[in-house]
Amino acid sequence: MPESYTEPLGQSNAFLDFQETLSRAAEVDRPILLIGERGTGKELAAAKLHYLSQRWQGPLVALNCAALAPTLLESELFGHEEGAFTGAHQRRTGRFEAATDGTLFLDEIAQIPMEVQEKILRVVEYGSFERVGSSRSVHVDARIIGATNADLPALARQGRFKRDLLDRLSFDVLFVPPLRARGEDILLLAGHFAARMWHELGRPGLPQFSPAVVAQLERYSWPGNVRELKNVVERAVYRSAVPTVDEVVFDPFVSPFGADTGIEVREPDPAPTTGTAKAYRSLEEAVRALEVRMIRESLAEARYNQRQAADALGLTYHQFRGRWRKYREELAVDDD
Repeated sequence: MPESYTEPLGQSNAFLDFQETLSRAAEVDRPILLIGERGTGKELAAAKLHYLSQRWQGPLVALNCAALAPTLLESELFGHEEGAFTGAHQRRTGRFEAATDGTLFLDEIAQIPMEVQEKILRVVEYGSFERVGSSRSVHVDARIIGATNADLPALARQGRFKRDLLDRLSFDVLFVPPLRARGEDILLLAGHFAARMWHELGRPGLPQFSPAVVAQLERYSWPGNVRELKNVVERAVYRSAVPTVDEVVFDPFVSPFGADTGIEVREPDPAPTTGTAKAYRSLEEAVRALEVRMIRESLAEARYNQRQAADALGLTYHQFRGRWRKYREELAVDDD
């Protein structure tokens, strides 16, 4: 395996069972879907699937499908010809071609627009596609691994994910265990992250956790999983002036000066008390009020992470952004 690859760390039954499942799935040259919460290590799992497979000597190419607009995503995946669109000054090969004889890892696969899903389906079925701006077929041989924290069958029922594509990508579906199911791994990982941070700071010896901190780490539910644990531990280590870490901060956004941070947060409008449609002048007004309230509540629950809020509402990121801009005055937020 290359030097850049990091072997996952753990000793819990949930972790070891999942690693065994990965090893078996790696041997079969078929598409795999990885389902897991944010921060659980889906990219690490995809890398292990690749490097334990028969394609290990080929390239591992990754793409975050939520990071690009639909038009750019198509070009990024399939490449484009010179002059295909404004700014296309030369031919460019896409990620599918780059992954030939290897693995293409599509993270946030639920965010792929339907028109791009159509083209991916053709690649899965026939092993060929056309670059943007070309009618000539390009043949590729790449294994697809997709990852998401969304409910893909539900999206397929809603018409937001192609059922045919889901059927072809789900040769097997592997669920990455969340950290709360890996209780034995919490202190193991915490010690690993603490030692690395301590070494990075150039301090002698090794850090330790006080009994109170150990109890806090073990009791916490870790909604952000391993990524959150890493941040919490590294933050605690760098803030500690002594090797024994006796304080951890789980939420760095909590002000040390009390609740009045100077940031105005607009509270949701109270729901109508009549319980009937007569509280609104029209159906359109009632729908608008409901959408505003649900968007506001989902944003608050997601700590104003718009992608998470969109997932909670069953919307794509672009659908959420459209409504967010439409109602930004009622939501009392700036369009960044």
